[in-house]
Amino acid sequence: MSDPIINPSTFAELQEAAGAEFVTELVGTFLEETPVMLAELRSAQAAGNADAFRRAAHSLKSNSHTFGATRLGELARDLELGGLITERAPLDALDAEYQRAAVALKELCRG
Repeated sequence: MSDPIINPSTFAELQEAAGAEFVTELVGTFLEETPVMLAELRSAQAAGNADAFRRAAHSLKSNSHTFGATRLGELARDLELGGLITERAPLDALDAEYQRAAVALKELCRG
């Protein structure tokens, strides 16, 4: 059995602490901002800007863990700690995991 895309305990604790309606707003912001962060990662990679790359990965890691998107946060952490990379595959994997997390978060907010 695989781990859930969104850790249900983390998400439930966030809803309990902040309120379901507010969490839905936060999720909306996350879904708007994350594609921008992914684009920043790719832009920083193309420009060879290690500092911008690390900052974008750090922000994505933190935001992901807030919602319980554990795998997404782990992938972002690996990029943050690993430094600037030249390969596309890790960013493609990060983008794919974001797509999975986005679907799961939307479902959780509806449910």
